[in-house]
Amino acid sequence: MLLTQSSLFCPPIKFSFGKCPKTRIPLFANHHERNNNIGFISGKSCVLYNGYSYFTSPCHPLELELPKHGLMVDESIDDDDDDSTGIGIVKFFEGKNIFITGATGLLGKDLVEKILRSTPVGKIYLLIKAKDKEAAFDRLTKEIINSDLFQCLKEEHGKSYEGFVREKLIPIVGNICEPNLGMDSDSANAVRKDVDVIIQSAASTTLNDRYDMLLDANVNAPQRLMRFAKTCKNLKLFAHISTAYVNGRREGIMLEEPLIMGENRRKYDDDDISSSFPRLDVADEINMALKSSTASTDYDVTKNLKRLGQERAANFGWYNTYHLTKAMGEMVLNEIRGDVPLVIIRPTVIESSYKEPFPGWIQGNRMFDPVIISYGKGQLPAFFGNSDVTMDIIPVDMVANTTIAAIAKDGTTHRPQSNVYHVASSDINPLRYLDFFEYLYEYFNSTPLIESQKSIARIKYFDNFKDFSQYTREEIISRTNGFGDTNTITKNEETNIRKTQNQCKAKIAYAEQLCKMYEFIGFFNARFHTGNTQKLMKEMSKKEQLDFEINAMNIDWRKYFQDIHIPGLKKHILNGTRTSI
Repeated sequence: MLLTQSSLFCPPIKFSFGKCPKTRIPLFANHHERNNNIGFISGKSCVLYNGYSYFTSPCHPLELELPKHGLMVDESIDDDDDDSTGIGIVKFFEGKNIFITGATGLLGKDLVEKILRSTPVGKIYLLIKAKDKEAAFDRLTKEIINSDLFQCLKEEHGKSYEGFVREKLIPIVGNICEPNLGMDSDSANAVRKDVDVIIQSAASTTLNDRYDMLLDANVNAPQRLMRFAKTCKNLKLFAHISTAYVNGRREGIMLEEPLIMGENRRKYDDDDISSSFPRLDVADEINMALKSSTASTDYDVTKNLKRLGQERAANFGWYNTYHLTKAMGEMVLNEIRGDVPLVIIRPTVIESSYKEPFPGWIQGNRMFDPVIISYGKGQLPAFFGNSDVTMDIIPVDMVANTTIAAIAKDGTTHRPQSNVYHVASSDINPLRYLDFFEYLYEYFNSTPLIESQKSIARIKYFDNFKDFSQYTREEIISRTNGFGDTNTITKNEETNIRKTQNQCKAKIAYAEQLCKMYEFIGFFNARFHTGNTQKLMKEMSKKEQLDFEINAMNIDWRKYFQDIHIPGLKKHILNGTRTSI
């Protein structure tokens, strides 16, 4: 069924923003207040995996339904009040030593750059996967020190830049998927002695990769790091980068609440427990993945474990294996953290930087970028999704800034608590797919992505995959001017036609695969509540709000896509050239 389609710069301190309109954001009672008549569910005994114990402890599951009554954010704070200290971000980071995993990834690298540029941090230990120290230094140089992301720091420090970063950045050979994080004893002891804050940013983000690999990277690895953290002498806080989609298959408002072991957002009646999904047991899932990895051939192992992960995710109420394993990772951290203060950052879809260190920086082909590029090439005539659904994108620098601000705020309380921060836009600055594709339509018609392309058509929306597939096939073939009559052509012409046919089939298959993979966000009828993040912003001074921008309400989506994000894609992903393919 066809649905109706109703200049780069460095120092951000020179930005000037007007006041944002005040919004009233509902804060709901927590799950204990809503469900204090529900008993606990007994857990199972622990099992061992690679020398680490996993438990399914008693838990108090969150219910699916939203509360009928909510509270409102306290707006007694005058926007004109200038708190000279605010959270005290710069003061907190002064002389602090940070240990970070995943520093060569999009967010990890942005975090490193921002901390170096905006705080008087001590040392930053980077866990880098490498065969030896020389290889680790080589990766540090190529992927971080020489990265264009660090251009502002290079200009600020001039000839002393390399000396500055090599003094601050300490590469540690290691691997989050190995015992003791793959570190040698000397490196481990140095980190234990010096580190004040640990940031767990490493993860496997392939949506439907092998179940065992995603379990190891997103569940076992955070557990290893937390166990290591509990041996650190001066640790102030553990920050874990998760994803907002750990909330699973739900509608309505997603609250910023910690996940408890076994939690999978089951529904509860007043007098009887009726589960729409079975209870999740992390230990059982790990054992199942281990048993499934004993298939006879490598091909069968990979194929079976990918299928198993998808089946288990659907069985427990998540959209894909990645979301499921990230949820398990949160559960394990909350289970074993003890007295370690824990901050969980849950971003939605991370895309290019909004303004820092310059607009449009991005690394890798992110979730929406294949859609943008395919549409710009005229190879995505339709979208499998609802045009009125709200998508959720957040620039990478806002995620980094929120992480830094949350670390500073929670790191000074000295309380053994666990706090969750959604970094999202859907609840405070919603963007519909209808508007998203309209901005793309406007941009690519004025600035074609393909040299020979004169214009591009508006996208069509479908809620039936069969109809979507048929329309996509017909459009791609027609845009290739058909295949002609193969009965009246020469052999050379026939060869060219066959080649064109194969190219069309590949384009059709890619469009179908792309939209099928992202089906969950095309029909995702939910929004992420950002009450904790909004309160964090309220506590920041005006200077901190400018220097560490976290307010997604400031984003003009048309300007972001047309003036920042797509030019950034062309510069950093497509190497600044228009394609002729």
